[in-house]
Amino acid sequence: MGPFKSSVFILILHLLEGALSNSLIQLNNNGYEGIVVAIDPNVPEDETLIQQIKDMVTQASLYLLEATGKRFYFKNVAILIPETWKTKADYVRPKLETYKNADVLVAESTPPGRAFVHEWAHLRWGVFDEYNNDEKFYLSNGRIQAVRCSAGITGTNVVKKCQGGSCYTKRCTFNKVTGLYEKGCEFVLQSRQTEKASIMFAQHVDSIVEFCTEQNHNKEAPNKQNQKCNLRSTWEVIRDSEDFKKTTPMTTQPPNPTFSLLQIGQRIVCLVLDKSGSMATGNRLNRLNQAGQLFLLQTVELGSWVGMVTFDSAAHVQNELIQINSGSDRDTLAKRLPAAASGGTSICSGLRSAFTVIRKKYPTDGSEIVLLTDGEDNTISGCFNEVKQSGAIIHTVALGPSAAQELEELSKMTGGLQTYASDQVQNNGLIDAFGALSSGNGAVSQRSIQLESKGLTLQNSQWMNGTVIVDSTVGKDTLFLITWTMQPPQILLWDPSGQKQGGFVVDKNTKMAYLQIPGIAKVGTWKYSLQASSQTLTLTVTSRASNATLPPITVTSKTNKDTSKFPSPLVVYANIRQGASPILRASVTALIESVNGKTVTLELLDNGAGADATKDDGVYSRYFTTYDTNGRYSVKVRALGGVNAARRRVIPQQSGALYIPGWIENDEIQWNPPRPEINKDDVQHKQVCFSRTSSGGSFVASDVPNAPIPDLFPPGQITDLKAEIHGGSLINLTWTAPGDDYDHGTAHKYIIRISTSILDLRDKFNESLQVNTTALIPKEANSEEVFLFKPENITFENGTDLFIAIQAVDKVDLKSEISNIARVSLFIPPQTPPETPSPDETSAPCPNIHINSTIPGIHILKIMWKWIGELQLSIA
Repeated sequence: MGPFKSSVFILILHLLEGALSNSLIQLNNNGYEGIVVAIDPNVPEDETLIQQIKDMVTQASLYLLEATGKRFYFKNVAILIPETWKTKADYVRPKLETYKNADVLVAESTPPGRAFVHEWAHLRWGVFDEYNNDEKFYLSNGRIQAVRCSAGITGTNVVKKCQGGSCYTKRCTFNKVTGLYEKGCEFVLQSRQTEKASIMFAQHVDSIVEFCTEQNHNKEAPNKQNQKCNLRSTWEVIRDSEDFKKTTPMTTQPPNPTFSLLQIGQRIVCLVLDKSGSMATGNRLNRLNQAGQLFLLQTVELGSWVGMVTFDSAAHVQNELIQINSGSDRDTLAKRLPAAASGGTSICSGLRSAFTVIRKKYPTDGSEIVLLTDGEDNTISGCFNEVKQSGAIIHTVALGPSAAQELEELSKMTGGLQTYASDQVQNNGLIDAFGALSSGNGAVSQRSIQLESKGLTLQNSQWMNGTVIVDSTVGKDTLFLITWTMQPPQILLWDPSGQKQGGFVVDKNTKMAYLQIPGIAKVGTWKYSLQASSQTLTLTVTSRASNATLPPITVTSKTNKDTSKFPSPLVVYANIRQGASPILRASVTALIESVNGKTVTLELLDNGAGADATKDDGVYSRYFTTYDTNGRYSVKVRALGGVNAARRRVIPQQSGALYIPGWIENDEIQWNPPRPEINKDDVQHKQVCFSRTSSGGSFVASDVPNAPIPDLFPPGQITDLKAEIHGGSLINLTWTAPGDDYDHGTAHKYIIRISTSILDLRDKFNESLQVNTTALIPKEANSEEVFLFKPENITFENGTDLFIAIQAVDKVDLKSEISNIARVSLFIPPQTPPETPSPDETSAPCPNIHINSTIPGIHILKIMWKWIGELQLSIA
């Protein structure tokens, strides 16, 4: 590859990375199938981009095959082409492939195939980077080492200085206090290397064609792979994967990848609604009408084709497909919602009827079906094959405690959304489920965004008071929707200027009222007051982006799995962004409701501890452990941005493949343009005020014992332990406190052990020297812990490397996994610093410098590795 041209990457870390369940990727023998690469809808039409994607994946397939010992290659890839591009004969309509479940989103240009493999390893196997942009050097036995893997990679430690338009290179000088190099020192690689590893460090180097193994892995380097994966090499992690276990090396050369070109078309949706006798109980049919009206009046986008089928023991076509071009089209469909409930439940009849309705105008490929049922149906598996062959995406809404147990199989096999709504009206679950069904394809500016969703049971003329924030990124098509269970309440609404709003459309039959704000709703805090007696009210507020060119703040929420077997913990995620920029320091809570009607509130955190893999990436996470019964659980997330919330500006190369400052060729340093400074506190606005609610779908729990439920959850693993020398010979430790149950509650005690051997501490933790922690009382989960101690009964002198790890213990003596291993190196500054560094610390002077003023072939790739930052924590 010769000189290292720097490639630019923007990774959208969709953590909901446990959200691999939405990916269509499958391993068939040794080949990966179902990879979806989507071209960003904002990219101007450019057919050469399609060929670039093909070239990238083809190169990556060969590189992957070599890197994995002929185990894996890319077999077929679907390329999603924006609807705005010209149609062509070889572009076909997608089936289950959508922008929402795309694995890669390409913007502007494509990266080298090698970089694609680097990112694939993140996505598929949960390995981490083996470089560290924040800590490029470390001390080992008193000597400075560059963070790299393998340790055999060669280079020179230099710093570039520029003054008055001219630049020069000098050797790095070390800090007399820390013993490490000054700020700005770079490890510049030799362009010609002989080492073969590692792809997770520097895949751009010609010689590097392998992942690090246990034989050549640099276990001492302070990088994320060591921190998150217990010092294991990337190849060890890959070798433990399910992919590896079910494959053997190929004996013949595989074919090149095949590509299908899929162009997004108009949205086609058919509602399939249960009107069986059980829908007459518990106000269910009326609630269906309320939720259905929200979907038809607001959620479904203009230009969509929508039809409606109802079913009991047979199916009934309520409305053929019509295109939504105006409010009257929406009203036409809303009037066809079912008015009476009777009969049995035949889900397959409803689905078959929907296929027929759709096929009258379009193929079923890529169409959507919204299936709602509250009843049991033991014949549902009878149409599974028809569903698979249809190419339609089925979103399922389970209403009440008795909905068919196999319902979720339909959404799983088609990549649809699965939701659950209880009979607890105040939780607004059914309206939330229908409100979540915005398009998986169209422009973000066209999608309905839920600003508020809440409910309350009132007595004796009580008031339900509150506020809703309309921020500057939304405001178009803003809708206030109020429902009640008995009599219309008194409704008062004021805009941010204090002007009282009138004009609510009241539907006494459906027991709802709504107000559509004309134009763009005023930015600021809207206030409402609702008064009623002896009934339950709900309030839902939705809107759309205020401007097609200004990305709205969005909240996407999900769990890391759709089924959970006790006592396995579940992780709840919420990804909050404005475009590619993460929203930081928001207040985020998840409401998790069981089939029993019990609701648990979880505060989700973006602190890089517990369930949260990466701090300040806009992905908020938390473990869920408070199961109370078997069956379905619904997930709803509320996010508020106030005084502390902020948006961080995303800078290219903030994530992804290693930035290359330069390279050495023929004893000359060739510098690339400087990497943009990354300041984690760099925000475009000091304050971002907003409110959002989001459905996180549903999951099904099993093996939950009867109460009292035993404590089988240990404290969570500490993953952010840091250590530094304090006052010459003391060691100061900091970490985030785990809880009694993963990241909840308070642990009972800590066990801290130390060793001069990093492997002994990892492999023989219980035999390593224990630190006296009598005075260390654990704090509540997610608090910052600080502990200062003096190493005793161990040699600790100049040049000594000391390794430290912690284990948390709960009140029933369940122990956490061993923490990441922190290290300190005792450095006593010499009285007279040496004039020149040792030969191992730098190479010969480099008088010849070449500055690249531009970076040829800059590539921007948004890789939606399904919130990979978070999923990696559970995989590695």
